[in-house]
Amino acid sequence: MAAPGLRLGAERLFAMPGVLELLSRSNSTSQAFAEVLRLPKQQMRKLLYPLQEVERFLAPDSRQDLHLRIFDPSPEDIARADNVFTATKGNRIDYVSSAVRIDHAPDLPRPEVCFIGRSNVGKSSLIKALFSLAPEVEVRVSKKPGHTKKMNFFKVGKHFTVVDMPGYGYRAPEDFVDMVETYLKERRNLKRTFLLVDSVVGIQKTDNIAIEMCEEFALPYVIVLTKIDKSSKGHLLKQVLQIQKFVNTKTQGCFPQLFPVSSVTFSGIHLLRSFIASVTGNLD
Repeated sequence: MAAPGLRLGAERLFAMPGVLELLSRSNSTSQAFAEVLRLPKQQMRKLLYPLQEVERFLAPDSRQDLHLRIFDPSPEDIARADNVFTATKGNRIDYVSSAVRIDHAPDLPRPEVCFIGRSNVGKSSLIKALFSLAPEVEVRVSKKPGHTKKMNFFKVGKHFTVVDMPGYGYRAPEDFVDMVETYLKERRNLKRTFLLVDSVVGIQKTDNIAIEMCEEFALPYVIVLTKIDKSSKGHLLKQVLQIQKFVNTKTQGCFPQLFPVSSVTFSGIHLLRSFIASVTGNLD
């Protein structure tokens, strides 16, 4: 299920100082990633590969159940993905429009990914973090749950479109089910659905409804664990193991590797950018 050619990622990054030096001096490497490459090894690992970082605290018999390196991009691929998310004159990253119904959605032929999750799970904050290399893009973030009431469409150059979906659960729009179901069933260019789960509280009943929807429609989807900066290592490990077991035994269409992220510390953001670039055909 991993994109071809994306191997020897973390091992290559940490075992080959020459790769770091080469990438640090490369004109194709974003300034943000160049700064990451200058971090101490342990700090870099925690930022780029948070799931592999927690592996150190697992008992040996627990590690075999985790899928840590199915998607393991090379340092060059991470740098290329950062460039895709970097706004330039030739790569404009913009908010396009909003819609409450699929027939009001913009007709965008490029590949599309969408983000869904409970109200206050951090969808808009995550998208804002993903777009941090395009600071002029306005992604509205509110401290009040249920802030997003429409489907919000953002184009990333000529590469792909990102869709911020309304949150389900508390203060969800009345027509949420019709809006989201119709979008998921009918959006032909949808390549991957990213289902956000709060790492502090784990999978909730409302998350199960979204999971069942993805499974019923046979949609390829990914579970992203948000707010990992708010979880202790022990609590995060417990949630990772529980959710990984759920994915292994209860799902068919879910990508087996989890993606823990923090929109505050940016941990996992570079890896998630790489995955999005991969599933939309921009790391081929």
